Amino acid sequence: MKTRALPALALICAVGLAATACSDPTAGDSGASDAKQTAVDPTARLDGVKLTMWTAQNTVGAPKQVVEAFEKATGAEVETQAVPDPYESNVPTKLASGDRPDLMFWQPSISTLPFIQPKQNLLTLDKEEWVSKLGDTEKSLGVIDGKRYAAIVTTPAMLGVYYNKDVFKKAGLSEKDFPKSYDELLALGHKVIDKTDAAAFYEAGGDKWPLQWQMQIQLTDLDKQWWAGLNENKEKWTDPVVVGAIKKYKEKLLDAGLAQKNYRTGTFTGQADALWKGEAGMVLNVTSFQSQLQAKYSTAEIDKKIGWFPIANSSATGLYSPDQTNGVVAFRTGDDKRQNAARQFLAFWLGPDYADYIKTMKIPSVQPSVPTPEGLPQTSKDQVAALPTAIGVFQAKAIVAPDTHLYLADMLYDKKSPQQVAQAIQDQFAQVAKAQGAPGF
Repeated sequence: MKTRALPALALICAVGLAATACSDPTAGDSGASDAKQTAVDPTARLDGVKLTMWTAQNTVGAPKQVVEAFEKATGAEVETQAVPDPYESNVPTKLASGDRPDLMFWQPSISTLPFIQPKQNLLTLDKEEWVSKLGDTEKSLGVIDGKRYAAIVTTPAMLGVYYNKDVFKKAGLSEKDFPKSYDELLALGHKVIDKTDAAAFYEAGGDKWPLQWQMQIQLTDLDKQWWAGLNENKEKWTDPVVVGAIKKYKEKLLDAGLAQKNYRTGTFTGQADALWKGEAGMVLNVTSFQSQLQAKYSTAEIDKKIGWFPIANSSATGLYSPDQTNGVVAFRTGDDKRQNAARQFLAFWLGPDYADYIKTMKIPSVQPSVPTPEGLPQTSKDQVAALPTAIGVFQAKAIVAPDTHLYLADMLYDKKSPQQVAQAIQDQFAQVAKAQGAPGF
């Protein structure tokens, strides 16, 4: 899945609309009802119980295996309902109208989880048995103000560099040349264009959302204190470090000729095609790029042609990026039987069914005790290995995820300078944080 930020206006509307749900007589602090939780038998009979689960249109098939297995094991019925795009803004609107499912895919980040009003709308899941089975990175997701509101069923996307092995070979590059900083990555790009006919990087200005990544990896030296200050309106996106990252992307990569000629109109699918054909040496993107390759090519084909390595601003470290299919939330519907069945569904998913689920989906495991399936491409295995030490992207650190990609796209078309991009990001961040009622704004 792509990691996208909600447009500012949609977020503000979502906050305003979702806030009206607080007047719902069933709304309130979910902690009181959840205190009565008892251990869940994942395969207990649930004959006659019907649950609904919301998904995005492009992920409606993601829970298919676990739904079918759960229905067979328990006798329950789980109806999957696709919410029209844009999912992230239509869901809060539907909730505000009084409509709510029993279960739902939702991005478990501190920047996106709040927009469905978790304290009022969701069951807390801190006491579930599967929580202790999660890996350290996954345990950090789905938690707001110290309470767990989301089950983590898939690993967060990993951000890193996919490279064409043939292009690197022609450029005389090997694993010993893998960069240990962003500056070294740019230097590697120059070796590619100096010694081959390929572009160093393929940038997708047409689809816009991947533009954020070159900026993101340059912000990894900002510490927890800086991000905490940002979330309290004590630090700004106009910080020289942020402006410098935007400026370096423009001047040292785009203006320096390291991207393909049509970087303003390049697309996500075009990235995969260009890298596969050797028209580009590298692509900086998240795991959805990996999924795109796996949908078209076999593991053997990918292993032969494509490699992957992690990178941050000053280290060879990957970044993790939460997305919509990582988290599943359970709603407070006021119906104890359905709420308990929803908890049981999650216990089944992350319990007896989990090994079968990830094998069917051909994805890495979120539980160290459940091995990642065999047969995944080496690129996927390398991402799994990099996850425990990965750094969160800003969607996992900032209370609002601004539309950096839209403002960077304006820069690509010379409509904004790096300073103006940073100011636009700050303006949106502050506007939405204020609408959320965040302290300090």
